[in-house]
Amino acid sequence: MRLVLLSGGSGKRLWPLSNDSRSKQFLKMLQRPDGQAESMVQRVWRQIAAAGLATRAYVATSKAQTEMLWSQLGNDVPLIIEPQRRDTFPAIALAAAYLYAMEGASLNETIVVMPVDPYVEEPFFHNLLQLGQVLEEAEADIALVGVEPTSPSDKYGYIVPDLQLPSQNGLAYQMVARFQEKPREEEAAVLIEQAALWNCGVFAFKLDYLINLLMEMGLPIQYEELVKQYARLPKNSFDYEVVERARRVAVMPYSGQWNDLGTWNTLTTMMKDPVIGRGILSGNSQDSHLINELDIPIVVMGLSNIIVAAGPDGILVSDKAASTGIKQAIGQFEDRPMFEERRWGYYRVIDYVKYAAGNEVLTKRICIRKGRNLSYQYHEKRSEVWTIVAGSGEAIINERLQRVAPGDVLLIEKGCRHSVRADEDLEIIEVQTGSELVEEDIIRSYMDWNEMIQICV
Repeated sequence: MRLVLLSGGSGKRLWPLSNDSRSKQFLKMLQRPDGQAESMVQRVWRQIAAAGLATRAYVATSKAQTEMLWSQLGNDVPLIIEPQRRDTFPAIALAAAYLYAMEGASLNETIVVMPVDPYVEEPFFHNLLQLGQVLEEAEADIALVGVEPTSPSDKYGYIVPDLQLPSQNGLAYQMVARFQEKPREEEAAVLIEQAALWNCGVFAFKLDYLINLLMEMGLPIQYEELVKQYARLPKNSFDYEVVERARRVAVMPYSGQWNDLGTWNTLTTMMKDPVIGRGILSGNSQDSHLINELDIPIVVMGLSNIIVAAGPDGILVSDKAASTGIKQAIGQFEDRPMFEERRWGYYRVIDYVKYAAGNEVLTKRICIRKGRNLSYQYHEKRSEVWTIVAGSGEAIINERLQRVAPGDVLLIEKGCRHSVRADEDLEIIEVQTGSELVEEDIIRSYMDWNEMIQICV
């Protein structure tokens, strides 16, 4: 079995802490058994490792999330990177081609696909191992996991079963009669009476099923060629393009804990502490939560059932029930993300100004973690001034190596090749000046520090 985790999303539903580069799965608001903070993706990966599945797991994602994934999971996590964002069918098709052409997976191997951020317990991952048996015993094209509902909900799609089949191997599964997209609550209650299950987005199929489907669609099955023709893939969900059109679909019920922490209302139910960051909730504020990523304190007094979230991108104060509408409410904001986590650390935008003449000035606070380094890079549209404010390390400027320490100032002109490595956590105030200050204006030559050292004079 191979396990593919889908990591996508634009991050709008947990604004202002999530954004286009830091989707909800990367917010560190859950708690590990040792009490340390962790994100949804870190929790899932920890559980996968505990279930013995980490060596068979891959993350399918977009270019925008690669740095964040490496930062939170480490550089050894295998990523299957989309050349552009499309939908779940293209992402899963690309993953199938990768496993077939690049990993040498058998066509008879079971591929299990799931979101990267469900809130479940470890038995959930052990149950995934049974999906291959379900496919074979039911002679199904697709096998799903369906969660037994705890209440009528209009937040999820439903899987309506046809009949439960007896199993010689003790497997509990049903054949699927139909699917129902997010019904009204009263309709959901009727579906539950029909033993309908929540669709939690977990699919399983034999690799040859999807490879043959790509061939029928006239698409390449070699990974590198499919990358080149990625725009030809239908921009549809895997549910619509494959599952709902499959000849035979089976579903395995799951009765354990499962939550989709996609809104402030649901995420706060799983937080151990009602306050994260600098702030105070008064004793008469019932069932309220405060998450503060800013350096200034926030005090909430006498307000119940609210969420207060503050970060570099903005501040949200909302009744918890109303917070589900945040995505529509912020549609008018098109500001750039003010915080990003990278494989080497993170940065926070302190100030940004665009002048009438067209020139821009952007000030960042950058933290490079101990032992990590920036790529060896240059810029075509901006110059930078670095002021080292904490920590120590080494910098390479146009193939010349030098030590850096607090108080040092480095001038990096347009076209200047540069990198820096931290001996201990290194903090830099960076002031960018140029005509277009975007992350795309980075031309990289090397990623590995040892390779950079080899070219120094």
